[in-house]
Amino acid sequence: MPGRSRLLTDITPLRESAQFRRLWAGTTLSSIGSALTGFAVPLQVYDITRSSFAVGAIGVATVVPTITIGMFGGSLADSVDRRRLVLGTTCGQAAVSAALAAQAFAAVSSVWVLYALVALSSALSAINQPARRTFVPSLLPASQISAGLALNRVTFQVMLTVGPALGGVITAAAGGHLQACYLVDAISFGTSLYGVARLPALPPQPGAARPGPRAVVAGLQAVLRSPVLAGTFLADLNATVFGLPLAVFPAINAERFGGNPTTLGLFTAAIGVGGLISSAVTGPVGRMRRQGLVMLCMVAIWGAAFAGFALADPLWLVLGLLAIAGAADTFTVVIRGTIVQALATDEFRGRLTAAEYVIGAGGDSIGRLESGAVGSLTTPTISALSGGLLTVVLAGVIGLALPAFARYRASEATATEAAGAGLAASPSWQGTAPAAPPAADTTPQES
Repeated sequence: MPGRSRLLTDITPLRESAQFRRLWAGTTLSSIGSALTGFAVPLQVYDITRSSFAVGAIGVATVVPTITIGMFGGSLADSVDRRRLVLGTTCGQAAVSAALAAQAFAAVSSVWVLYALVALSSALSAINQPARRTFVPSLLPASQISAGLALNRVTFQVMLTVGPALGGVITAAAGGHLQACYLVDAISFGTSLYGVARLPALPPQPGAARPGPRAVVAGLQAVLRSPVLAGTFLADLNATVFGLPLAVFPAINAERFGGNPTTLGLFTAAIGVGGLISSAVTGPVGRMRRQGLVMLCMVAIWGAAFAGFALADPLWLVLGLLAIAGAADTFTVVIRGTIVQALATDEFRGRLTAAEYVIGAGGDSIGRLESGAVGSLTTPTISALSGGLLTVVLAGVIGLALPAFARYRASEATATEAAGAGLAASPSWQGTAPAAPPAADTTPQES
């Protein structure tokens, strides 16, 4: 039993922090609603255009605001009350989901309307998500941060598992109509707002940098000066840009399984099931020492699974390989978040978390465009196969090019000392340590 408890995900944050518990529950329910929209938009675009490239272009509508606004959102999170910031942007996201529902009820057959609404939602998320991700280290002691991040990953996997499958069932039951998916998403934001509203105020540090280009540059320099952070973000970019063939899912479903929306929902749900299973056994992550090497291995497994998915024919094998990819992704993301939060001080936490979000969301969006473009120029199968194999190769290249990241070792002693000092942990690694981040504009922000 003791060995089993060390393997399972640590739920101590849920037991000991009522604030984290409410936030986690509200976010989980709202995320399921968001997954319905994530299922509906690509399917609606494909129904209108019958083009994988058009589905991939959703990535452009997502990545442009993500990259242009994301880092600014991080500097904003470092300079204002993060709770109020998340409340405001969450209300905006709910309004966008309501607009998506309205256009579906009005039977608007314009991909440009969908692209515009997706872009607006992405702009709000680029501000909301980095600020929201800083809640874990703000609400939990240092010893529970890894467990809190793992529990947040459980939320994501529940979203991937329940959301798309539910979206497929709802859409099939409604005769292919998508209005209900958008409407449920808009309503579900209420649970997220409740969880955030019950948090205490989270004001910025005294003398916080004024949001703007100088603060953004200071955050980027902090990343570039750390080989561990650089390797972490490059490994994640590799996985999302080349290894995630979401844009060709509708086309592969149409070719092999007759375009059944329920089957399409199972594709993404299978990734979620694999991730959900692995998220239940993330206990060792907090004790894992060779985090950089393990992350590279997980990225390679992720790519290999999608390469196998491209060639698989029976539905059970397709779903099994997607589940393996989801399992690898859970460990990748939890390790990534643990490294970022370990190296971040509260002064830079919003900007470093924003960089993590931009890399993750931006890479996913670019990956949609890449897989859709390759699928249109060649075939959906070649797109998924080549992307998966390239991901495996580049994981090895990153490890060789950044040996400090591959040799990175989290230091339990350093983490304990840092927690006692009230600072973020600064784990050691074999290689050159990052220089201290350059000073940002510390002029107090005007109220």
